[in-house]
Amino acid sequence: MKILKKILLIFIGLILLLIAALWISGNGFILTGVSRTYLKGHPTANIDDHNYFNTRTITAGQAQAWPLAANYGKDNVDAEFKEYLVKDNAAAFLVAHKGALVSENYFDEYSENSQTNSFSMAKTVITLLVGIAIEEGYIESLDQKIVDFFPEFQEDPKGVNATVGSLSSMSSGYDWDESYYNPFSPTVELYYGPNVEKFLLERNFSHEVDSYFYYSSASTQLLTILLSRALQAKNPGLTVSDYLSQKLWIPLGMDADALWHLDGEGMELGYCCLNTNARNFAKLGQLMLQKGTWNEQQILPATFIEKMHTPKFVENYGYATWLGKYGEVPYYFFLGHLGQYIIVIPTYDLVIVRLGENHREGEDPNIINRFIEEALQLSGQ
Repeated sequence: MKILKKILLIFIGLILLLIAALWISGNGFILTGVSRTYLKGHPTANIDDHNYFNTRTITAGQAQAWPLAANYGKDNVDAEFKEYLVKDNAAAFLVAHKGALVSENYFDEYSENSQTNSFSMAKTVITLLVGIAIEEGYIESLDQKIVDFFPEFQEDPKGVNATVGSLSSMSSGYDWDESYYNPFSPTVELYYGPNVEKFLLERNFSHEVDSYFYYSSASTQLLTILLSRALQAKNPGLTVSDYLSQKLWIPLGMDADALWHLDGEGMELGYCCLNTNARNFAKLGQLMLQKGTWNEQQILPATFIEKMHTPKFVENYGYATWLGKYGEVPYYFFLGHLGQYIIVIPTYDLVIVRLGENHREGEDPNIINRFIEEALQLSGQ
C-alpha cells in the first residue's frame, strides 16, 4: 500500500512539474487546448467549442425568412445518402435552388437553430469584409502593402513586399506550419494562445511574396488584424464583428445573432470560429452566387466576388475561396476543419451547406460530388 501511495505521489509530482514547465516555457496554451479537447472527449477542436471561449456577438437585425421551394422538404434526402451523412457525423445538410430552400436535414441534437463553428469557412467571410472595406475606402486595394498597417514588418526584407491580397490568396510568404493535431504546432497556439496579435507580429516572412502557395491560418489572422486596424483608424472602437453585423448580417436578414471566438485580448479569431446556423451560412453562399447583390442592393462589387473565385496562384484557390469542378461544371466553396462546407454551383443555381464533424477528412475524395449529386436530385435537375 505504501509503495502504491509513493508511486501515486511521484506521478502527481511529475504532472505538476510538466504543467509548471509548460507555463514557464511559454507553452501554457497546450494546457488550455488539452482542457478544451481531450478532457472534453474530443481529439481536436469541435463545432460546439464556442462554450469554452470568450466570444463577441454579431448582432442580427430584422430577419428575412428563406423562401421555400414548392418541393421543399425536411429530412428528405435519399436513404442511402442519409446513411452516408450519419456515418460521416453530419450535423446539417441544406440545399437551396434558385434562391429558395429545397431541403433541410439535421442530425443528432442539431436543428435549424443550432450555432456551430465555421472553422476556416470564416476565412472567406474575412475576405468578403475586406472587399467591402476596399469599396468604402478603409483599404486602398488588394495590392496595398501590408506595412501600411503593420510597421512591425517594416524591417522584414520579405514582409515589406507582402500585400493585402497575398494574405487572402495564401501567397504572402509568411513563415508558418499549418498543423491541427500536433500540440506544439503554431496553429494550436494561434487557436488557444492568449494574444494572437503579439504572437504573429513577432514572427517573420520566410519567402518572397507570390513565390509559392501555402495554406495558412496565420495569413488570414494577419488579414483580420489588418482589417481591424484599418477600421479603427477611421472609426475607433469599430470591431470586425461590428463590421460583419453592419455590412452582412443585418443586410442579409440573418435570423439570429452569431458569435465569433476571441483571444484573451478581445481580437476575433478571423481565420476560424464564426458560429451560426446552416440557414445563415447558406445566405453567405447565396450572396456570392448573386454576385454580391441582396434585395437589389449591391452589398459588395460583383467584380470583387468574381476575383474571389478566379484562380489566383494555384488552380484550386482564388482569394480565400476554394475552386473545383463537377465534371466540366465549375463550382467554388468555403471550407472548414472537420468538414464544414458552403458550396456554390452557379451553373445549377445551387447552394449546398454541410456542417458536422468528420474525423476522416480526405478519405473520400468524391465527397463534394456526392453532395452535388444529391442536391441535383433534390432540386429536380
